[in-house]
Amino acid sequence: MNKVNDKMQKCSFCGAMASENDDNVLIQSENENSFICIDCIDTISLKMQKFKKKKAAIMSKKNLELSSLTPKRIKQFLDDYIIGQEEAKKIISVAVYNHYKSISIKERDPEIELEKSNIIMLGPSGCGKTAVVKALSKMLNVPFAIADASTLTAAGYVGSDVEVVLQRLLSAADNNVEEAQKGIVYIDEIDKISRKGENLSTTADPGHEEVQQALLKIIEGSIVDVPQKGNRKHPQGENIKMDTSNILFIVGGAFEGIEKIVAKRQKKGKTKIGFGSELKDDEKTYNELVNNVKVEDLKKFGMIPELLGRLPIICTMKELDENALIKILTEPKNALIKQYKRLLQEDGVELNVSDLALKAIANRAKERKTGARSLRSILEEILNPTMFDLPEKEVNQITLDINNNDFVVNYNK
Repeated sequence: MNKVNDKMQKCSFCGAMASENDDNVLIQSENENSFICIDCIDTISLKMQKFKKKKAAIMSKKNLELSSLTPKRIKQFLDDYIIGQEEAKKIISVAVYNHYKSISIKERDPEIELEKSNIIMLGPSGCGKTAVVKALSKMLNVPFAIADASTLTAAGYVGSDVEVVLQRLLSAADNNVEEAQKGIVYIDEIDKISRKGENLSTTADPGHEEVQQALLKIIEGSIVDVPQKGNRKHPQGENIKMDTSNILFIVGGAFEGIEKIVAKRQKKGKTKIGFGSELKDDEKTYNELVNNVKVEDLKKFGMIPELLGRLPIICTMKELDENALIKILTEPKNALIKQYKRLLQEDGVELNVSDLALKAIANRAKERKTGARSLRSILEEILNPTMFDLPEKEVNQITLDINNNDFVVNYNK
């Protein structure tokens, strides 16, 4: 940059003119299109100092908050948003606690080597896998990104490079690499990239194993080139280097059919009683079987051993029953019924939902076999016609109820 004393030029920020003496010297930019005066430089410098102090204070507070966490406090927070899944919440709480405790230890003593507590979550659709991870990121106040494993592909296939999950994390951190490197990545539908396993009736995409191999590098902890734009890395493209050593990776999937693999394993070794007869195994429920999933079962499903080795914590989530679905509708901080009550309150209308209606909504969700995921769409189907008319009706209260096995909305003035 060059000093300028030309009185015809002025500061691009405050408009002050240059002077012939050194009272107000302008600094010219490298492209020679803009100028800045000494006063503005001092002002910007002062603001930058204040910004750095504020950022340091925020980081200090965040580190203090993370250091004060305990597994019980983490679970208590999850309890506000997640109904049931008690064992899963405990497993996740301990894993998250150990992960951020490990980061703190390594910052104080870089010579210490501690492996990451990456997690693999199993459970049917709509059981709360994504909701758990979202609640965690909210509590921890760290950058959080979700990716769908089924959209990730290996080189030579149409789709996105695995590094795109880090690109999303970086975006969630407002491109702050340091912040992103302590964030959480959730990769959903991980079971969709399994190679051909014993439970699969069709041949899996040959690129699926390559995607699992590609994920190894970013999950285990290494320096990764992340593309700034697009879904593919280019040798001459603009990339950002990210260290994934302190990023918590959680992968999840329904793993449909995994319970059959568990049942088959548990039946092995059972002897026959009498000539030509077999010892019949007690009929076990999905929840009982999935609660006993082991690494060997996931291998048979089609997950490669190397990837499973980087996901040491197996967390199984249970299928939701009717009572759990009713509680999900009404109890969490972000419960759907509470949300609709607040929306209608804005129109001066109080919403009531009868116990029979709640039970019917839960039953309909069970019939759709999508767990809690379908609750929102069911409520929309029922209440949408009413919400269309309500703003122009003179009504103070409505009640969602059941009449002749069908949903009805009763209006009260």
